[in-house]
Amino acid sequence: MTITIVGLGPGDPALLTRQADAALRSANVVFMRTGRHPAFDYLRAAGVPVKTFDAIYERGATLTEVYDGIVHRLIALDDAARGCADVVYAVPGHPRVGERTTQLLVDWSQREGRPLRLIEGVSPIEPALRLAGADAADGLQMVDAQELVGEPFPALDTDRPALILHVESGEVASDVKLALGALYPDEHQVILVQSPATPEERASKVPLFELDRQAGIDHATSLYVPALPYAASWLGLQRIVATLRAPGGCPWDREQTHRTLRQHLLDEAYEVLDALDRDDADELCGELGDLALQIALHCQIALEEGEFTPSEVFASIIAKLRRRHPHVFGDVKVDGAGQVLVNWEQIKREERGESNHRRQFEGVPASLPALAQALTYQERAARVGHEPELGQSAVERLRELTEAEGPGDEVQWGNLLFAIVAAARRRGVNPESALREANARFARSFAATQGETEAADDNVR
Repeated sequence: MTITIVGLGPGDPALLTRQADAALRSANVVFMRTGRHPAFDYLRAAGVPVKTFDAIYERGATLTEVYDGIVHRLIALDDAARGCADVVYAVPGHPRVGERTTQLLVDWSQREGRPLRLIEGVSPIEPALRLAGADAADGLQMVDAQELVGEPFPALDTDRPALILHVESGEVASDVKLALGALYPDEHQVILVQSPATPEERASKVPLFELDRQAGIDHATSLYVPALPYAASWLGLQRIVATLRAPGGCPWDREQTHRTLRQHLLDEAYEVLDALDRDDADELCGELGDLALQIALHCQIALEEGEFTPSEVFASIIAKLRRRHPHVFGDVKVDGAGQVLVNWEQIKREERGESNHRRQFEGVPASLPALAQALTYQERAARVGHEPELGQSAVERLRELTEAEGPGDEVQWGNLLFAIVAAARRRGVNPESALREANARFARSFAATQGETEAADDNVR
């Protein structure tokens, strides 16, 4: 026959749909994903035979193992019942809202060509939003807690509210708190929704950092996360820039083009480097924002000119990162960072359809500072096994050039600087950063010396 998945609703059996109630009452036996649902007692009182998969929960080390075990058991029951009766499987809420076993069964059904029937149920979303005093039409995002904590970075837009389903335990709540901490301040007020659509339902507003300290967190717990009270996402920035560029916006911003913004982009990049050199995290935060503004401006100008969209910018770099990291997103094995760089260059050549390294330096900006450009050339060459011929040591070459009579030889001095870059690189030193720091030290020393001189002059007077 077929497997019929029935939605039990969020709690109160009074919220069972008439279709769901009829399917459950007419079943020879109902297999519930868990007996921890008010419908369990309701069906038993109505004389409906009920079995649960709670034993699989107790045996499974992870939820993935639990869900796989339940699905395998249901498929075996369906195989055994062929030609007899449907296997009725009941799940909390709606079969298509945050129900992993449903998706596994749908995949099996499509793969094996086996029939599958879904009967609607009230999802946990509606009562959770009622308790939170929220409206799904306000741009609500929904995510399962397990999916949220399973990602290296939470895929949420802080400018929109979010509902996190299945915060099933204190441990899961702790993981959710840590994940959300990458986006929201510790004091951000969130709403913990527990046992919705039951007599024990309640909603508690707590600061994010206290989320996992709340009592009674169980399988019927969800978390509503309001949007931040201020725009704080890339989309928020892009909307601001679009407003500035729109009719009635800022006259200066509306006049800008890709070309007029070139110097601003360069200036902001150098200010980021300056904050890095000074190891100033607060300043770095602000300067990265200024640099992001330049990127958003170029994205908006390109959109207006019909060149490309902001989505294409991000899609391009995301696809490139996936393509060039097969050791992370594929099955390639690497020995270390060196092998990663070698693979990177090989993949780049394949993308360009090349069989040699003649275009290895293509894409290195001509506007790079000379030391940074030399380092980039050498690093790219090293990735394909080529090291510059240094000849005599940099120290010997420097002595010869400084002791030589007559005007300096620019070629010789250039070779010396190139050799110094190579020597620094081989010792793990970035020569551009090293020189920038030396410049800063000299500037501080010079300022201090001038201050001492001024003080001495004042004393003489």
